[in-house]
Amino acid sequence: MNDDLDPMRPPTSLHEHRPASPGRLGLALCAVLLTTACTDRMSSSDDRWSRSGELIAMSGGEAGARYACATCHGARGEGNGFDAPRLAGLPAGYLQKQMEDYAAGLRPHGVMRDVARFLDSHERVRVANHYAALPPRALMPATQETIDAATPRLYARACQQCHGVDGVGTMDGPPLNAQPAFYLIQQLQDWQVSKRRNDGNHVMLKVAQQLDAGEVRQLGLYLAGIPPRPASPGR
Repeated sequence: MNDDLDPMRPPTSLHEHRPASPGRLGLALCAVLLTTACTDRMSSSDDRWSRSGELIAMSGGEAGARYACATCHGARGEGNGFDAPRLAGLPAGYLQKQMEDYAAGLRPHGVMRDVARFLDSHERVRVANHYAALPPRALMPATQETIDAATPRLYARACQQCHGVDGVGTMDGPPLNAQPAFYLIQQLQDWQVSKRRNDGNHVMLKVAQQLDAGEVRQLGLYLAGIPPRPASPGR
């Protein structure tokens, strides 16, 4: 018989200790699980949507379609030509590092922080490998603004050492070619004010702060017009 319904049992004192019921323990456990679900997921997942990089990119994995990479970056990683960069053909190591930095807050971005935190470390590797293996595609430029004749020399002086001839990337810096001009301009502006700070020795902060607004815009336009190339093996 349920003790709480026994008419012969005297009322329980406020100070009397009673063991927690299974129902209460269950509610407490659910509360703990819901709380920890909001943090960076470190354990591997058995979710069928997380078994390959392509499935994660298209479905969002455990996070669902709202956080699918393809929503912003396109079905083939081509980007949206505006504020979402192309991922196709970028080095896997670079892509993985960016996801780690989004999750850690070193590269602030509200949506990408949540996307990265919903993935464990193995899933981030799968997604990075998936996009690195895709052939990069060029999108139509969003603007027909004229590029100054001096801009290639500006790039060679300020950026080429780390990002390579024609922005194809090196071991020290990712490819910049064929990225949306608006995206590139926004990243340089973020570097200038230290909003983005996920490089080594703050090199990008120093370089970006030497550029004026016109030079930042010209570099974005110039790099956006250079055709993409596949990622180099091993990067």
